[in-house]
Amino acid sequence: MLQLLLVLLGRMRRGVPHVRGSGLPLMSLAVVVVGCASPSLLPEAQAVAIQDRDRALALHADAIHAAISQSAKVGALVFLDAKDSHLVVLPGESPADAWARYTMLPENGTGRVSMPPVLTFVHRADVPKAPETIPRSVLQQQAQLRDAWRRIEERLSIVQSELAESKREADASLTGARADMQAALSSLAEDLAAVRKFMLQTAQLSSLNHELNVETETGLRTVATASQELSASSARLEEIMRELPERLAGQLKELANRLDTIQGKVSSLK
Repeated sequence: MLQLLLVLLGRMRRGVPHVRGSGLPLMSLAVVVVGCASPSLLPEAQAVAIQDRDRALALHADAIHAAISQSAKVGALVFLDAKDSHLVVLPGESPADAWARYTMLPENGTGRVSMPPVLTFVHRADVPKAPETIPRSVLQQQAQLRDAWRRIEERLSIVQSELAESKREADASLTGARADMQAALSSLAEDLAAVRKFMLQTAQLSSLNHELNVETETGLRTVATASQELSASSARLEEIMRELPERLAGQLKELANRLDTIQGKVSSLK
């Protein structure tokens, strides 16, 4: 691995045609190589495989950074196809974004490649960050989590839509119930007003009936009094009528006596 770093640096100094530009792309890949150059707990075979992978990717540094620059993304997942070892660059704003873009490719199209178990995310040349080694399983798990979260958000959106629809229906039902209640209250108010009017009219009739009863009783008492007076008058008249012949006979007798007296006095004067 250290020999690979020395080879890369030597090419940068000599300006060989294989390495073009400022040399920063090779430096970014070389950082990975330096990190692997120290003693490691990895088995020898695994360490050799990592060195071979990094060495193979370092040979494509220019192509990798050219593809990243053309994509205008932060970086790219890069690897060599496991079948024919051709370079694959998947640009993205992050490893997860690059993987998501890859997973959206047609399932059986030419975009599908034979992917190794470990991928490398190389940052753009102006981003001062070392390349990241990311297991494919981690990216798959992250994608599954994103899919699960997306499904949760979709379900949540559906639930929210259903709740909003239920709320609209409830609001409409409540509005209708309020309208019905208002109509019922208005009808009840009208009925109460009619009952009140009827009660007032009944009270007025009762008052008039009472006054009429009072007047009737007064009239009856007046008629009774008049009847009593009439009876008394009739009795007096009857008594007067009984006494009248006697009085008339007495008065006639008295008048006859007076006439006799007068006639006697007239005769004496002659």
